Amino acid sequence: MGNAYHILGRTVQPHQISLATLSLVALLAVPNPFAKKQPKSFDFAASSTDEEKFIKNYVEQHSKAEH
Repeated sequence: MGNAYHILGRTVQPHQISLATLSLVALLAVPNPFAKKQPKSFDFAASSTDEEKFIKNYVEQHSKAEH
């Protein structure tokens, strides 16, 4: 049969330990697909209301063009 480990009174085969280790690493490395994604936003400092309107309009037009 081969070598086996005794963990907490149970016999565990080496391939079971390796599969459990790989599964745990994959579980921790993969991001949560069900997490809420925050929309991208940014803060800008406009010196006037006209400049603020221009920036908002520019961002809206170019964000629509990307999608």
